[in-house]
Amino acid sequence: MASRLILFAFCSLFATVGRSQSGDMAVMQDLKRSLNSPSQLGWTDSDPCKWDHVQCRDGRVTRIQIGHQNLQGFLPPNLNNLTSLQVFEVQNNQLTGSLPSFSGLNSLQSLLLSSNNFTSIPPDFFNGMTSLQDVYLDYNPFNSWVIPDGLKSASTLQTFSATSANISGPLPDFFGLKRLSLTNLRLAFNNLEGPLPSTFAGSSIQSLWLNGQKGSSRLNGSIAVLQNMTQLSEVWLHSNSFSGPLPDFSGLIQLQNLSLRDNSLTGPVPDSLVGLKSLMVVNLTNNMLQGKTPQFSRGVQVDMSPATNSFCLPDPGVECDSRVNILLSVARDVGYPTTFAENWKGNDPCAASWKGITCNSGNITVVNFHGMGLSGIISPSFSQITSLQRLILSNNNLTGTIPNELTTLPNLVALDVSNNQIYGKVPSFRTRDGGNGNSPGSSSSDGNRSGNSNGRKSSTGVVVGSVVGGVCALLFAGTLVFCVYKTKRKRSGRVQSPHTMVIHPRNSGSEDAVKITIAGSSVNGGTSEMHSQGSSGPSDLHIVEAGNMVISIQVLRNVTNNFSENNILGRGGFGTVYKGELHDGTKIAVKRMESGVMSEKGLDEFKSEIAVLTKVRHRHLVALLGYCFDGNERLLVYEYMPQGTLSRFLFNWKEEGLKPLEWSKRLTIALDVARGVEYLHGLAQQSFIHRDLKPSNILLGDDMRAKVADFGLVRLAPDGKDSVATRLAGTFGYLAPEYAVTGRVSTKIDVFSFGVILMEMITGRKTLDQNLPDDQQHLVPWFRRMLINKDTFRKAIDPTLDLDEETLATVSTVAELAGHCTAREPYQRPDMGHAVNVLSSLAELWKPSEPADPDDVYGIDYDMTLPQALKKWQALEGMSGIDGSSSYIGSSDNTQTSIPTRPSGFADSFTSSDGR
Repeated sequence: MASRLILFAFCSLFATVGRSQSGDMAVMQDLKRSLNSPSQLGWTDSDPCKWDHVQCRDGRVTRIQIGHQNLQGFLPPNLNNLTSLQVFEVQNNQLTGSLPSFSGLNSLQSLLLSSNNFTSIPPDFFNGMTSLQDVYLDYNPFNSWVIPDGLKSASTLQTFSATSANISGPLPDFFGLKRLSLTNLRLAFNNLEGPLPSTFAGSSIQSLWLNGQKGSSRLNGSIAVLQNMTQLSEVWLHSNSFSGPLPDFSGLIQLQNLSLRDNSLTGPVPDSLVGLKSLMVVNLTNNMLQGKTPQFSRGVQVDMSPATNSFCLPDPGVECDSRVNILLSVARDVGYPTTFAENWKGNDPCAASWKGITCNSGNITVVNFHGMGLSGIISPSFSQITSLQRLILSNNNLTGTIPNELTTLPNLVALDVSNNQIYGKVPSFRTRDGGNGNSPGSSSSDGNRSGNSNGRKSSTGVVVGSVVGGVCALLFAGTLVFCVYKTKRKRSGRVQSPHTMVIHPRNSGSEDAVKITIAGSSVNGGTSEMHSQGSSGPSDLHIVEAGNMVISIQVLRNVTNNFSENNILGRGGFGTVYKGELHDGTKIAVKRMESGVMSEKGLDEFKSEIAVLTKVRHRHLVALLGYCFDGNERLLVYEYMPQGTLSRFLFNWKEEGLKPLEWSKRLTIALDVARGVEYLHGLAQQSFIHRDLKPSNILLGDDMRAKVADFGLVRLAPDGKDSVATRLAGTFGYLAPEYAVTGRVSTKIDVFSFGVILMEMITGRKTLDQNLPDDQQHLVPWFRRMLINKDTFRKAIDPTLDLDEETLATVSTVAELAGHCTAREPYQRPDMGHAVNVLSSLAELWKPSEPADPDDVYGIDYDMTLPQALKKWQALEGMSGIDGSSSYIGSSDNTQTSIPTRPSGFADSFTSSDGR
């Protein structure tokens, strides 16, 4: 009998397994049909477990990984029958339609659906996914949806990424629950609104991307919860509507990247952030931060232009005027309101622009904050303004008591706190005639007060409540008159009473009295309260999309995580370069012009420049892939270079853990640059002058082949003219003498810069190094002196180079070329064709891995999508185009008026700059 039961159980089990296997096979056939039977998948076998990109165990499908296959079609509705499925990956395809429900897939661990064209997601999609670890829904044009509560059950969830997925509503509280193991929350470019949930405090989140929320509401409120999110390593909250002060960062000892740009944050930058040892990148641009400009350590990449904040002085680390610091202490107690940050500019509070502040001979005499919508308390820091005569705080939403510290003000004659929510006792204000040292508030003043001869003090009484009708209580303690006018009793027992307290010294004129106004308060048992009103929020942004190479601002916001601080590759006088990732995973570089730099006058020239540069294609020039105009936004899109800048390998190789470049590679790089510049000067459809050649504008591919980048200062060289007048721009140390003196440019100024680069490649030294003795700081004259004889020249060569006789001979030849290129007079310099000839003959000794063709121009169909164009461009070059640095072309001369002290283009990417 027992054996029969066992046999029956086995048969039942096999039947169940058989049905499951049969069910999986049917689902897989439905999936194949829904994908239009794509031949590239090779799904031809009758057994789906033998298909490419599919894995099975015991006949059950456990993995489907068909991402990046350019698939079209949709997903069948019965996918949730694959109950053994652990990984489902279809990202970076062109799948459409509604997502089917995945409800009940309790074995599913990884779900990758990003970068398709799915239109909706069912409410029960996440129900029962108890094993879920990673979810990627990014870049799908879903209909508006909210994150469902069904996701709560995924206690093993580590990553939830849904950037640009049209999510709306508030951030779910459950993302901060400690029972979740969530470490990566990436919800950039959605329609989220409201504050950061308080449950985020103490969560395990390490990477938080909430940047670029759309719509008028956006994420807003305080970011104070961050101070308790001690596991954070990167925070991207930029391009939202967050306001108020920065929190205490002392507990965030793992924080490396912090991007808070493009919000409405106010108050000083706390020392806890400035001194954070783990910090690598911080972006505070386009806020209303106040106080001194913070001075971060040299190892921190900082985007924090003082012009885009409300710092008192532009120089980092320089303390503000003491009056400014006092007023900031006052602002702290009312939450650093935006109205102060917007109107308190510079380091002189007595300037006309300082709202609410009136001065006499440089001393603050009146503070008038009437009707500013302030909330918080009356700041005790007012007591530090010893010259203050009148303090007007009426018609706000202030609460608390009148601080006793105000009684020490020696010159105060009027205090108006009417129409607030003030309560408690009115402190005893002293007069300026001495005496009665035992009265309340009789602490000594700073000796700055004007005295009266009576030798008496005045004191107020307690604010009395439940006054019905008109009453005037004359308090003849010999000192003051205290009047409370008509009131009305409320049902709560409180009394609405416009009342005024006037404190008069008995034997002094009214000018020496302290007049205290508390009208419109509700009074009960010695308490008084007030009420106020709020303010409106910021405006929305606009999107423009047109043309073949024109890319919408929203697309560029999406691919750069709304111009995230963590995506910055470099910055300079024209703007900032950001790494971006397209829907198919291809990386690009996006240069965003600073709105203040780009004037309307320069718009026509900027368009004309793009019209020319879109036709420039060469193996050794970084490719322009597209551009964007949107309001004040000007953006350019370029291919992305893997190994970063040449300056990394010449000057920062130790800090970045790199190996110094061999001479053969340096020589090949020099030849690549020469060929690129030669093409610009004479082989393109028109002649161009780069004007900013330097190692930080030379980018390297995975094969260490070079491309010239950063065309931010490019100029057309008009036909028939040897030089053209232009506004001075560029980088110190690389400027040709005639350009620095006259402002006139020709192709020979690029030749001069190229000669300086050759000197840097030979010596491993920067063109300007202020750490060296005075006679060695400037590379060009020092190099010329060292070149005079063989012994001194050998000492000038980079000691990391292995010099045999053959190598030394080629170095000497390149050194002579560098000397010719840096000749003082333009006519004494060779053209770039000569440089190519010299270097190509030397490079043949090491047989470069890939021959370069200076006439190599690639045909790009501008009707292609951006990913298609980039793929074709890279395929023609045989390059991968992933990981590393970036490049871009900038704006016309009208946008740059001075020579930046930092690189006008691209500072060394990643974690360091070349210091110029």
